Amino acid sequence: MKKYFDTLPRDFLAVATPGAGKTTFALSVAAELLGRRMVDRITIVAPTEHLKLQWAEAAARAGIPIDPTYSAGKGKTSQDYVGIAVTYAGVAVNPLAMRIRTERFKTLVILDEVHHAGDALSWGEGVREAFDPATRRLALTGTPFRSDINPIPFVTYASGEDGTPTSVADYAYGYAHALADHVVRPVLFMAYSGEMQWRTRAGDEIAARLGEPLTKDMTSQALRTALDPKGSWMPSVLTAADMRLDEVRRHVPDAGGLVIASDQESARAYAKLLRQIAGEPATVVLSDEKEASKKITEFSEGDQRWMVAVRMVSEGVDVPRLAVGVYATTTSTPLFFAQAVGRFVRARTRGETASVFLPSVPNLLGFASEMEVQRDHVLKRRVNDESDIFAAENDLLAAANAEEGASDDLLGSFEALGSEARFDRVLYDGGEFGHEGEVHVGSEEEMDFLGIPGLLDPDQMRELLHQRQSDRAKKQKASRVREEADSVAEVSTHEQLAVLRRELNGLVAAWHHRTGQKHGITHAALRKECGGPAAAVATAQQLTARIDRIREWAMRKSS
Repeated sequence: MKKYFDTLPRDFLAVATPGAGKTTFALSVAAELLGRRMVDRITIVAPTEHLKLQWAEAAARAGIPIDPTYSAGKGKTSQDYVGIAVTYAGVAVNPLAMRIRTERFKTLVILDEVHHAGDALSWGEGVREAFDPATRRLALTGTPFRSDINPIPFVTYASGEDGTPTSVADYAYGYAHALADHVVRPVLFMAYSGEMQWRTRAGDEIAARLGEPLTKDMTSQALRTALDPKGSWMPSVLTAADMRLDEVRRHVPDAGGLVIASDQESARAYAKLLRQIAGEPATVVLSDEKEASKKITEFSEGDQRWMVAVRMVSEGVDVPRLAVGVYATTTSTPLFFAQAVGRFVRARTRGETASVFLPSVPNLLGFASEMEVQRDHVLKRRVNDESDIFAAENDLLAAANAEEGASDDLLGSFEALGSEARFDRVLYDGGEFGHEGEVHVGSEEEMDFLGIPGLLDPDQMRELLHQRQSDRAKKQKASRVREEADSVAEVSTHEQLAVLRRELNGLVAAWHHRTGQKHGITHAALRKECGGPAAAVATAQQLTARIDRIREWAMRKSS
């Protein structure tokens, strides 16, 4: 507020992470400008019909009556209103009518999620024509952007490192800053891998593990197999997510969950699974339903456990009680991921933590581990490399599947044959926990993380995760020692000593590559700490002690 009114610019771009209060900021500016008689009317432009209603309701609470039913062909609106809310698509239909209205009054235009003005050339041109005469323009976005095809009207650009024009914000408030100010919640990501089997269009049957290095096509098909509601992966992950929601609701009774699906058929199937798992029906929100906005509002104000949606709630929709999410969509661009996770980060009570369940797909794990990185999201760019092709294919697939009867031809027809989920790891605050190996769903190791209390401040969460990690490492070490002892007991003394020496020498070599320390110095240090003669004449017990000690060194260095 202070920066805005210190300069009172005609154009102002505010970039703030989802959940940081962009709506409150914009309406505060609007109220102040109206109070100073610097503007007479407000026009709010939003991406969707639901967001028009949401803006109108928020404005009413701020004492600014906004008409969310206005359309360009309607002409006048009631004198009880001081403003209107429209969509970018609605502006593009008749920008001239909007321009005439803008010229008649001293108008403040609020462009919500302004990057949508770059979604289509007609949208950008419509925004420019309609609001060029505006007295003030306030642009908002939760996603800093760059574009080399459709520059967005009223936004200043500067050349980025790669020469691509990048938006220049007048004020930026990223996730890391908002987290430090306790404006948003920290996010705990629960990643699940597992075995996938599918049949290609050529009739070949393929088996692969989700999360392992695969080609882009195989990763995409493994992901689609995992998300198939008829397999075992989704029921297992939904069950785990519902158990996590149980734990959160012990501390936050109205906490809710959201499953973000790829298409309408999957959304309905996930809702059926959730009814069986949770024992109550899930709210299904589909973008082409007339009652979609009403359903979201009712869910936001109620205490139902689960909502399932396709893309309806991926951006801007405010449901503060959402605390557990399942990312069950094939769309895996950084922009969509940031918008989707943004639905869970709005803080209400100190200590609330969001939990998002996601497949162990490399790019999704990368986005999760870089939550605090302020990135410039690409809106429209040419496809230049393999990673761009993967992102583009996912976007095309998600868009096609949003309509009934969508085909699988975009990525090649295939048939999911089966899937099995494994708990992989937890990602939090840039760190990974529980990633020494996959474990069975429902195992004690998985429950250690699903049962984390629903109210913990970031420091408590970090400390608890490190403790769980340490406990798990100790259990695995004890199990490994038992397995090694059983294995060694079956071989002769000569073979036993040879195996242990090879293992010790391998660990010393790895330590050399990691630290640069010479092999002889490392062996001497191990003898000094553990006792005993040179490795060539050491006993099995002495060699085992040195193996354990160098592994402890490696673990400490990693942490």
